[in-house]
Amino acid sequence: MQDTQGKVIAALMEQLIQTGPEGMAEAFTALFNLAMRMERDRHLGAGPYERSDARQGYANGYKPKKVDTPAGTVTVQVPKSRGCDEPFFPQSLERGRRSSRAIMLAIAEMYVQGVSTRDAAKVMKEFGLESLSSTQVSRAAALLDDELRAWRTRRLDPVTYLILDARYEKVRDGGIVRDAAILSAIGVGPDGRRRLLGVSAALSEAEVHWRDFLNDLVDRGMRGVEFIVSDDHAGLRAARPVRGDMATLPWQRCQFHLAQNAIHHAPTLAIRKRIGEELRAVWNARDLQAAEAELAALAESYRKTAPKLAEWLEANVPEGLAVFTLPKPHRRRMRTSNPIERAVQQEIKRRTKKVRVFPNEASLLRLVTAVLAEIDEDWATSDRVYINMENRDD
Repeated sequence: MQDTQGKVIAALMEQLIQTGPEGMAEAFTALFNLAMRMERDRHLGAGPYERSDARQGYANGYKPKKVDTPAGTVTVQVPKSRGCDEPFFPQSLERGRRSSRAIMLAIAEMYVQGVSTRDAAKVMKEFGLESLSSTQVSRAAALLDDELRAWRTRRLDPVTYLILDARYEKVRDGGIVRDAAILSAIGVGPDGRRRLLGVSAALSEAEVHWRDFLNDLVDRGMRGVEFIVSDDHAGLRAARPVRGDMATLPWQRCQFHLAQNAIHHAPTLAIRKRIGEELRAVWNARDLQAAEAELAALAESYRKTAPKLAEWLEANVPEGLAVFTLPKPHRRRMRTSNPIERAVQQEIKRRTKKVRVFPNEASLLRLVTAVLAEIDEDWATSDRVYINMENRDD
């Protein structure tokens, strides 16, 4: 086998010598196909026509797939397999990312359960997979679940700032499609770097779900929290007294979502168009006293024309002013939960849209954990500091 690979590579090198850059696409395609075949051989535990006690399955042809490369769009031949405990899909094609494996498994679970069979089969073919058994899916899921469970239960380092958020995905439960809440947490450590702390998925965003999630973070070692940011999730509000000490911390309600809420409470189109800009004067005040004065003036301006809006502003907007207790250089980063919205929730959405309705809670948790674990790895290996913790001057 190695001799054959060497001959292929030598032939490709000769081709590049003869054709120069114009032959790059063809050479890349041949090398990529060779890499995927080598990967399948390792997965199967044996090469083509090789007899081996270590063999885990058999080659099952190829499926063409277009891939965008620096040399242009090329069509590669994705190797397929059969008779394997774990479905094969080349890591060289999807970089072995856990989220790709989790998507594949969610679709596979739908397929073997007969849920949305046509859609499931269509997406399955994108991964080069056909005719999977429930046993194969279960074994593959168990392998990935062990890896993801280790990430969800790892010990946590100290956290200075904590950002919490929730989003929803569709899950099939007893034949009924229901909304499942995904709770996630980002921590900014004393070194100013972001880390994804954890995730939880359940068919409820109720108090008990939030309380269990926060308790888990504390049990895993989260300590040193000085400030918390979130939107106004009802279950989270009720769960704040977790472990007592967290209830006494400054808790910042996301200013972006507060502005969106204000628009919904505005009684006329004209007010809806300007309320966001008017609130910006409150957010951008020089200090807490100035912000409170701006808010009082704004509420008073609507006392006669929109009294319910004035009452809502007085009752809710002060929850968005806790950020003024932070050093001025830190305020812009910590006044909203948008870091989770942009960095986490949008990526979850991008990965879950293929599945649309998850076959169960386990498959949803598997995918969102995989996505968050990958983002966390990217942050951990980056040199970027999210907040300069040495810069604490007002």
